[in-house]
Amino acid sequence: MKILKLLSFFFLVGTISVNAQEIADHALGLRLGDSDGFGAEISYQKSIGRYNRAEFDLGWRDSRNYDAFKLAGIYQWVRPIEGGFNWYYGVGGGLGSVDFPNIPGFDDEGGLFVFAAGDIGVEYKFDIPLLLSLDFRPEIGVIGYDGFSDNFDFDIGLGVRYTF
Repeated sequence: MKILKLLSFFFLVGTISVNAQEIADHALGLRLGDSDGFGAEISYQKSIGRYNRAEFDLGWRDSRNYDAFKLAGIYQWVRPIEGGFNWYYGVGGGLGSVDFPNIPGFDDEGGLFVFAAGDIGVEYKFDIPLLLSLDFRPEIGVIGYDGFSDNFDFDIGLGVRYTF
């Protein structure tokens, strides 16, 4: 009986791994989110092995009240759900800068900051070279600009990427 259970387990694991979809070698596009004011990001993903990848995002914001940029790097583990759906999680960090040039009477000049980030999300890979994702990236300032380093930001983003 134990041998039958063991063989059933290996058959199930083998079937799951055969049906699992591999991630794209490269994906390039946009990640659109806001909660921390960074709006749009240019996003690039590079596979590292069969179920791991690195994601690099460069975001900027030019508004009436402030100018900012942010560069983030996240290492992700990708797990299949079903069909073209995957879920992923990751850890990383980055750096950024914020400047408040046009606010009269505002003493805060902004500055550079370094942050740590996590990442969790879902994605769908279409039969055409298109990848859509929705993720949640909590960020916390580590060093630098006090206006960011004392805060915990919730960054929610919608990704639209071309895969190749």
